[in-house]
This record gives sequence, C-alpha cells and structure tokens, in this order.
Amino acid sequence: MKKTPHLFLMCPPEYFDVSYIINPWMHGNMRKIDNALAKQQWRALYDILCDRATVRLVNPQPGSPDMVFTANAGLLRGKHFLLSRFRYPERQYEEPYFADWFMDRGYEVTYMPRDVPFEGAGDALFDRKDDRLWLAHGHRSVLAAREDIRRLFKVDVVPLQLVDQRFYHLDTCFCPLSRGHLLYYPPAFDPASRKRIEELVPAARRIAIEEEDALQFACNAVNAGDTVVVNRASRAFVEALARAGYEVVQSPLSEFMKAGGSAKCLTLRLDEN
Repeated sequence: MKKTPHLFLMCPPEYFDVSYIINPWMHGNMRKIDNALAKQQWRALYDILCDRATVRLVNPQPGSPDMVFTANAGLLRGKHFLLSRFRYPERQYEEPYFADWFMDRGYEVTYMPRDVPFEGAGDALFDRKDDRLWLAHGHRSVLAAREDIRRLFKVDVVPLQLVDQRFYHLDTCFCPLSRGHLLYYPPAFDPASRKRIEELVPAARRIAIEEEDALQFACNAVNAGDTVVVNRASRAFVEALARAGYEVVQSPLSEFMKAGGSAKCLTLRLDEN
C-alpha cells in the first residue's frame, strides 16, 4: 500500500462522551456512548490512516470530551496556526491545550478575537485544485472571521452559508478531494452559496450526494491520496467516487456520530501548504 506524505493530528478518545447538547445529533445520546466500542472504532480509523499517512497525537484532557474532534482545533497552513474560538463555552476548555501543542512544536499561533466565533478546519477547508479557502458561516463560525483568515493566510476566502442544523460545520456536508473534485450535499447550503459553488467548480468536478449518504456523514471524509475514508457509504456513492479515481474505505464510527462527528472531524490535516 502506497503511503502518502500527508500528516494528520488525532486525539485518543480517553474522555470522549456526550456530556452536553450543542448540536442536533447529541439529542437523546447524553451518557450513551459505549466507551469500549468508541476506542475500537477510533483505533480502526487510526490504523487505516497510519497505513496511508503519518499520524501525530495530542493528549486528551479531562473535562474536554469533544477534544477528540481535532478538526475543530484551528486552521493551519505552513507553520501558521489560527486557533479556534469555539461558540459554545463547553468546548472553549480545549483551546489552550491545542495552542500549547502547536507552540511546543514551533508553530506561530495566532488567536482569533474572542468575540469572533470560528471553529477551525470544521468550517474552513482549502480547495485541492485552486488557491482558495471555503469558509462556512451560519451555525458555528461567523462571516466576520473572513478578513482575519484572508489576511493571515493570504488566500481567497469564499463564504458559504449553512442552512440545515444537522450540517452545522462545513466538513459535515462538503469535502474538497485531492484530484480537484468536490464532494458535497447541496441542500445544506443556501441558494446563493450553491450558485457560488457551481460557478467556481465545473460540473465535471462536482460530486453531489443524496440525503441517505449525507446523513451517514459521507462528506465528513478523510482524503489521503486517492483514498477516501468514511463512516458508511451507499453503493452509488462508492461507484461515483470510483469513476472519479478514488477508493472508498468504510470504517464504522457510530459512537462518534452520536456526538455529531465522523472521520474528518476526528482528524486535522497538518501538511497544508
């Protein structure tokens, strides 16, 4: 199996649980995590990624059950790390631990203003073909984050408005892929954002998925080379990606779905340049 140069950050699920409700997926799942199964599922994803990339770890911390979702830690490019400012106080405890991890490794850490909610690579995704950053707002991050991001990373920032509470972060319904394709669920966006996507990404490179796959978080995918790792996917999804040149690997993540996260949420790409 060919190993890619990709580098990811993950956090073991030692303290993972649904301890509060801050998204629709958490409703009815308070204290209902099977910890042994969660650790098994996380390890399976970790092993899949270690076969195809390099994985670094950040130590989990008590009192931060969602720290396992490292995608939300911040936004990284080169040696610049923009720390997230979580909208909900329940997740703000994570911020200093992620700041320390990056500072200890020589990254230049920048802090978004406290009054500008921004949830990192959960809501900000680099395009894989053009020098462009897609930025979502509407649920967790705010549009005011756009200027700080543009100034720090010197990149064209394209705003997209999310309108379905189930898809509360961009990475739950939108995934730029390595060959320049875009995997997305159109109904998660308002009409103006859908039009913007269609104007910037040619039809031949857009892969729109159906609600069945969207609700299994098929867009919340980890892309390493030509491999796309997801929680679950339909045959139609697998065949569509195969036609575009990708291999789909399914790694069940049911325990993390109870908290509103899946494969992409559990990883932060560290080799963004």
